Amino acid sequence: MCQWTTDSQRLILEHFDVLCGSPSYIYSFALPICPPSSWLHQYYSAEFSQEIRVVKGVSTGWGACFRTVPFDDHPNVLTCWKDAVVVGLYSGCIAILNAITGIQMAILSGHTYCVNSLAFSPDGASLVSGGDDETIKLWDMQTGGVVKTFQGHTGQVLSVSISTDCTTIASGSDDSIIRLWDIQTGKCHHIIKQQSAVVYVSFSPLDPKLLISSSGGEICQWDIDSQKITSESDGSHIAFSLDGTQLVVCNESVVEVQNPDSKAIVAKFSIPEEFIAFCCISPDNRLVAVATYSTIYVWDITSSNPHLLDTLISEASDISSLAFSSPSSLISTSWDKSVKFWQIGASPTDPVPANPSSTFLNLAPVISITLQAKDGIAISSHSDGMVRIWDISTGSCKAACQTEAKDFEWIDTQLTDDRLISVWCTDENICIWDAEKGELLRTIDISYRSIMDLRISGDGSKVFCLNGLFIQAWSLWTGKVAGEVKLDSVYAVPVIAHDFRTTFLLCLYILLDSFTFKSPHSFISHLTSRHQDRIRLLWEIDKDKMGIYKGINHALHLCFETHGFAELGI
Repeated sequence: MCQWTTDSQRLILEHFDVLCGSPSYIYSFALPICPPSSWLHQYYSAEFSQEIRVVKGVSTGWGACFRTVPFDDHPNVLTCWKDAVVVGLYSGCIAILNAITGIQMAILSGHTYCVNSLAFSPDGASLVSGGDDETIKLWDMQTGGVVKTFQGHTGQVLSVSISTDCTTIASGSDDSIIRLWDIQTGKCHHIIKQQSAVVYVSFSPLDPKLLISSSGGEICQWDIDSQKITSESDGSHIAFSLDGTQLVVCNESVVEVQNPDSKAIVAKFSIPEEFIAFCCISPDNRLVAVATYSTIYVWDITSSNPHLLDTLISEASDISSLAFSSPSSLISTSWDKSVKFWQIGASPTDPVPANPSSTFLNLAPVISITLQAKDGIAISSHSDGMVRIWDISTGSCKAACQTEAKDFEWIDTQLTDDRLISVWCTDENICIWDAEKGELLRTIDISYRSIMDLRISGDGSKVFCLNGLFIQAWSLWTGKVAGEVKLDSVYAVPVIAHDFRTTFLLCLYILLDSFTFKSPHSFISHLTSRHQDRIRLLWEIDKDKMGIYKGINHALHLCFETHGFAELGI
């Protein structure tokens, strides 16, 4: 199951824009072009060979670039903080993206020309930017507004940094000057003149008084109080580690990782090219990434003998900026007007065998699945009456119980108050069953109704049933009627939030539920026959309560809320 979920995540991210609007496209669009080496291709290939066959153009394995976000403008620079990616554009705007999906969350407008440098404050509350309009701007990340604009440079601002105590901003410009700005007053209180353009400035993450700069092929460390150089060395590009304990120094084709205080060399290696455009170090200090033109070299520096771990190639265009978004993933901007998301060391070379016998896929058809992420479990109800509890983190089956719900179409199971409760529908009754004890708790007479669907509510207190255009609710524990509502419309409209967890889990649900049927097309037909002209389905995340995707199993509960069942106290 772990390989299945890994492949599913890659599949969904690569086709996120399409699946976000219509998850059912996972069948007609995404799955047919799965790489042959993937687990998903191994499992689904027999089904799709009869419907859709791709004869050319599919990569043998998952590519290192798993997401490409196009822009209408040239992205020039980027930086990351937690789940946010901030991209400076050639037009002067700043785009804020989700670090997983690449979905654009906001646009900041303020600069009139190209944004060249971005830097977060240590707490992520503020952002500093510098651009071709010769200004530096301090942004409030909560409101997206400009807090202050700093003016004084007579050339393009090429680099900015904010001190760890959030009192000072450093800026470097092609006017050959480093300026130090007081954040409170907005005034420049120090000027450090150089011989050529200052292409890089950065405060030490450990010492707010220590500044490092790059200008004219020389790297200098400054004590900003005395404005004196504490050390000098040759180099063109530099990067601090997040904890400030390591400093990457690039000089032509040679890359050194140093201790900033002692200057001791921690690691040293050379790349095949003599031009280095950017360098950065991973959050866990294990990897160093170096960009040259359209190639990214990733080196493992954990041992005394560093080795090349991965080579990533941006085939369309040269790279304009580079940053780690996690210990094993990179994000880059390119001159082809795109932002690319990379997975380091993720490309398999050999096919991964699909062995359904190692999972639940060889079991009786799955009738319903309940995801209870708060408890770390998924519960599957099968057509043979078996109920199984799965550990989400490992994919292993934790427990299995036999119920009397054999060959019934409508079954649902949920862990409620530490009790595993199953409900199913016969021609005359709704049966409520304690799956662990193996005993029938009660029945609800429905002999005069034609049930077309039933589910346990999200809070585990009620059972909902769809009966034509009516939805009825009964208390799970007393069997008493809790309410009834008539739907004023007869259609199914899936509303998908633009959130990775929502789309990911919905697609996983569709994949899992499709195992009930012989082909995805029969699943779609079944889903249509069950819900079209019957009920409006809503999918969303309840972040405040459980942080769990409620899913199709709880669609009826959400539907009640939409149609005013809250007034009935449900």
